[in-house]
Amino acid sequence: MKAMVLRKGGEPFVMEERPDPTPGPGEAVARVLACGSGLTIQHVRAGRTKANFPIIIGHEITAEIVAIGKTDGMDDPGFKIGDGVTCYFYLSSGQDKWTRLARDPISTRITGYVGRDIDGGYAEYIKLPFRNIIKLPDGLDWKGKPADVGVIADAITTPYKVLGRGRVAPGDIVGVWGAGGGLGIHQVMMCKWANARVVAIDTAASKLEACKTHGADWTIDASKVDVAEAVRDITKGAMLDVAIDYVSSTPTLEQTVACLGIGGRMVTLGGAGKSFTVNSAAMLAKELELLGSRYASRQQVIESLELCARGEVWPLVTETWPLNEAEQVHARVEAGQTLGRAALMVAPDLWGKATRAPK
Repeated sequence: MKAMVLRKGGEPFVMEERPDPTPGPGEAVARVLACGSGLTIQHVRAGRTKANFPIIIGHEITAEIVAIGKTDGMDDPGFKIGDGVTCYFYLSSGQDKWTRLARDPISTRITGYVGRDIDGGYAEYIKLPFRNIIKLPDGLDWKGKPADVGVIADAITTPYKVLGRGRVAPGDIVGVWGAGGGLGIHQVMMCKWANARVVAIDTAASKLEACKTHGADWTIDASKVDVAEAVRDITKGAMLDVAIDYVSSTPTLEQTVACLGIGGRMVTLGGAGKSFTVNSAAMLAKELELLGSRYASRQQVIESLELCARGEVWPLVTETWPLNEAEQVHARVEAGQTLGRAALMVAPDLWGKATRAPK
């Protein structure tokens, strides 16, 4: 099989011919059609995240089951040969209190990640444990739109989980920091799906215009104005019900708290992950809640796929690239040039359908 291999973080991808994988007990092999190219795996490509090098990265897949290993007395894996599937990112050794509560990301049984500890989706075939394979629901055109379907498990699922974490309710005013990013613009979309009112905050004017197109009620260019003052003007002094920070730098984290109104909730995830200072008296007076959010549970992935199958929401994929041009798409992701999401068309018969960057 053809595979784009990272021999070391910070080095270019290398196209290699690898043996097609065969499944062991409790494993299955799928033919990969497409795989999303998000910032999470760009951190591996750039050497900012540890991985089991040499490695095949990628986990936002649309794939078709081609072989299933022995079950060894286990229950039916829930899929069969020919089924369309996607991948659950976290590897696990079993269940604990947190998986039983559908809070898989904080489970003590996490052992690694697909595309970092075992080979991922930048190859024609992928071998995964049964527990990491999620069957796609009826209604998703996974053969016709493999790039779009592949990114649902991240681009839609992550903000879907954040809605619950921040208890976003109809009528809430929600601020999204980094709203023009690959996850941020989907958070804007998901907040509108939840019937909230959205303030999109970013430093790129062109991306703020895109946020308006995809549901933002107001936009703030953080490079030109004082964000807290702008939020105060927009809300007539009430400030935000929920602040969601996809940047998570010290300045943005402090801005989010400063922009919260009475009973406000701040949710931070991804981004720079920096420390920040907060006034405990303000937390007490307003009964503020400061929350962290890590990815999502398997059930939240399934629910997000079902939302898309019903046509309630849909991811924004603006560019697709052939597998052998992975280096180009990752350069664009690193530079923040991609609007929404980018993906690789992995199956060679789909390379000719790649759009590359929009003109």
